[in-house]
Amino acid sequence: MTQTPLAVDLDGTLTLTDTLHESAVRALRARPLSVLQIPFWLVQGKAALKQRLSALTDFDAAALPYNEPLLAWLRAEHAQGRKLILCTAADRSLANAVAEHLGIFYEVMASDGHHNLSAENKGAALEARFGRGGFDYAGNSSADLPVWQRARRTIVVNASASVEQQARAVAEVERVFAADSVGLADISRVLRLHQWAKNLLLFITPMAAHIVPDAGMASALILAFLAFCFCASAVYVANDLFDLDSDRHHPRKKFRPFASGRVSVQLGVLLIPILLLLSVLLALQAGPNFTPWLAFYFVLTCAYSWGLKRLIIADCLVLAMLYSVRIIAGAAAADIPMSFWLLAFSVFLFLSLAFVKRYAELIVQAQMGREKAHGRGYLTTDASLVQNLGMSAGYSAVLVLAFYLNSDAVVKLYRSPEFMWLSVPIMLFWISWVWMKAHRGQMHDDPLIFALRDKASLIAGVAFTAVLALGSRGWQW
Repeated sequence: MTQTPLAVDLDGTLTLTDTLHESAVRALRARPLSVLQIPFWLVQGKAALKQRLSALTDFDAAALPYNEPLLAWLRAEHAQGRKLILCTAADRSLANAVAEHLGIFYEVMASDGHHNLSAENKGAALEARFGRGGFDYAGNSSADLPVWQRARRTIVVNASASVEQQARAVAEVERVFAADSVGLADISRVLRLHQWAKNLLLFITPMAAHIVPDAGMASALILAFLAFCFCASAVYVANDLFDLDSDRHHPRKKFRPFASGRVSVQLGVLLIPILLLLSVLLALQAGPNFTPWLAFYFVLTCAYSWGLKRLIIADCLVLAMLYSVRIIAGAAAADIPMSFWLLAFSVFLFLSLAFVKRYAELIVQAQMGREKAHGRGYLTTDASLVQNLGMSAGYSAVLVLAFYLNSDAVVKLYRSPEFMWLSVPIMLFWISWVWMKAHRGQMHDDPLIFALRDKASLIAGVAFTAVLALGSRGWQW
């Protein structure tokens, strides 16, 4: 057993995230106008900035993504009597919360609003406290080199190959905890490429109108599709950043790239403007009628992220609108009049799916013994009411479909409209099936993704498409 104290860095070392970046994002979500004060706080020094940001919102140390291999080793060292010091440039309030939660640190050294304990300042503080070579230090970045130079031994954690090489050049490396590299799968999850399937809704209007797109219309629709994809990815990144705390309290969402710490918050902040710029450039090429609808989608989804998601009922209405806007935007890009029947059907259908999403979340939270869904306005006891509202909306969509099948529009578009009535029992089955799966706790966090993966849903989709084709082309006896 070694008696040499071990100082441990927090951001990027003990945790897989940066508390300063998270504090800034948390402040932007909770108090957007406060970010305008950041330049004035920064003039007072980085330590003052950290203190101000940490004081703006609540901080849950238990929910942080910790470096589990390192933490397991630290607990073993603590059990053998080694003195552990949490030495971090993060604000003292955050460091104290982490130390209290973990219960393995003998002492906390951190920034205090006046002194920023990083790089040279951290090295000097540790040398003054324990003497040169009187401590070991666990860190992760080039900013830790001045500390490693004063340490007896170093523990390199989550560092790049170049940083590890630099650490070996200035001190004896006792142990290395390798970093998990960010791969294409992680980037795909950050951008939620699988969610791009939702944007195929832009092609619904010309299909429903039985219009075969010419080259110009097809080009406009493809550009609109890509513009929506990049815009939606930017929104998903922003949502994941704003939902860090909520996601970390969810049994499945806690594994998302930002919540789990696999991808840095800083990278997410950089991605958002890049994705939005690509979206705007593509939208301008898709035509003047399309761009306002994309802008409306973006504004509405920002309002949802900043506050509407925490308003009961209103959140589901907004989600239904966000899906329906895709259909309207597709009609605008193709320069096709929007059908009242299609819009009414889509609003009720997507409202039902939005309630499915909330119901599934409430079931999960209830199973975890919680009375309230974290980051939402619902109580877990609201689940039965949400279920009733959602099923009513779903069956209302089927009712709209039935009324449409009895309208003059069907006679004009379909050679054999009588076959179209088969779509009603198919939709009744699928709506009932989705809610049955949700009731049994087998629903994915996103009902549309569930539909793309569920065998019964795929069969229902094929049957529905076959009925449309049969009604359109007729039956040759």
